[in-house]
Amino acid sequence: MSMTLDDLSRISECSVAGCSYNDHSHCHAAAVTIGKDAGDVECATFVPLGTKGGLDKVVTHVGACKRADCVHNESLECTAAAVRIGPGADAADCLTFAQA
Repeated sequence: MSMTLDDLSRISECSVAGCSYNDHSHCHAAAVTIGKDAGDVECATFVPLGTKGGLDKVVTHVGACKRADCVHNESLECTAAAVRIGPGADAADCLTFAQA
């Protein structure tokens, strides 16, 4: 299977004000990873403020999703049209997660 960036789920919103990659609700990381711990859908790319991260202009995508129990997960790739990141159990969680 061959994929391009256009095939990856994009991050439509990030409401985590304390992340170094967040600039006015837009994620500036090239791609994010969603963690896999049971009961937790953390954005594993989250970096607390203090160090500016990311690119000046970018459309962020989900690079990897470790939550195999999500309805949007197919072979550890996110198939959601868009993903929202925001505060949850952790400072930054995938708000699009839906239990399979």
